[in-house]
Amino acid sequence: MRVAVIAGARPNFVKIAPLLVSLAECGIDAKLVHTGQHYDWAMSEALFRDLGIPEPDANLEVGSETHAVQTAKVMISFAEWLDENPVDQIVTVGDVNSTLACALVGAKLGLPVAHVEAGLRSFDHAMPEEINRLAVDAISTWLFTPSADADENLIAEGVHPSRIHRVGNIMVDSLLANLDVAMKCPIRADLELQPPFGLVTLHRPALVDDPARFAGVLHALDDIAAEVPLLFPVHPRTRATIETSGLGDATGWIRFLEPLGYLEFLCLEAGAAIVLTDSGGIQEETTVLGVPCLTLRDNTERPITVTEGTNHLVGTDPDTIRSVAARVITEPVAPRRPELWDGHTASRIAAVLAKGTPEVIWTHAGATEHHRIG
Repeated sequence: MRVAVIAGARPNFVKIAPLLVSLAECGIDAKLVHTGQHYDWAMSEALFRDLGIPEPDANLEVGSETHAVQTAKVMISFAEWLDENPVDQIVTVGDVNSTLACALVGAKLGLPVAHVEAGLRSFDHAMPEEINRLAVDAISTWLFTPSADADENLIAEGVHPSRIHRVGNIMVDSLLANLDVAMKCPIRADLELQPPFGLVTLHRPALVDDPARFAGVLHALDDIAAEVPLLFPVHPRTRATIETSGLGDATGWIRFLEPLGYLEFLCLEAGAAIVLTDSGGIQEETTVLGVPCLTLRDNTERPITVTEGTNHLVGTDPDTIRSVAARVITEPVAPRRPELWDGHTASRIAAVLAKGTPEVIWTHAGATEHHRIG
């Protein structure tokens, strides 16, 4: 059995690292396709080094484009690669443009598609990632979900239960497998850090592309940093806004850093007194680590990190950010971990895929259709 495993953006690499190992253990020939959606060294290739990911079998090198152009480029390049490298299954992860593009190509070619991290919903159609999630889940054969709320979302959308497999959170596999190594990184000593300290990551266009909103958030972070030092590894998109708007000159306490490798970031994250972010994956990582997290968004596709984790959804109001940060630093939520977030998600996925393509039951307009793909 030959399987194409798709990765394009930084979070994808964290998810596919343990999956490649588990697929190999099941005797599945996994071909890694790197779409090149993220191409900065610190955000892409460094993860291959840190996580022990082998060289990709293909690099489509699509680079940064508009959503439409990027998705189209991935589709064209992936279809051409498949013509020369036929596979039996396609595995996509997450919710980026590469996820959607490769799932569409596979479905149109009649290949079974597996979506890892299926069923997550923010219920905000203004988010490009939400459109990607909905579309990929609609056409995938296997829907591998991280939690019960994701199952419920899919059922509510009319998905037949036979397509849904709750397997846990695959990012946790990488985190638990690498935590001991990460804690040996010299990054804290190199930065001369003493606890308590906090960590910031912000990159979503809805925030960082809006200078007025972003300025209010940065001022709130600067006030927090005056009490608890905040480290801010800056995403290239975010840095562009800071530089063009002169926002860096308006902050005196935040410590801006270049992007970090996975192990370095994990070392800081595990030791932080607070993490402030707009990243979905970091909401999950902080939950597993038991670190208080403030999500600077109005919604989250990972509500289980709030109900069963350490996450607080605070939006972007500066006063709210300040007040909640002060509270969680002094009174953190007791650590909690959702069911199946145990480091064995990849092996559960591989075991399902190793059985081959099942007869798929599709539901539409109250009717059901039995169909075998491939």
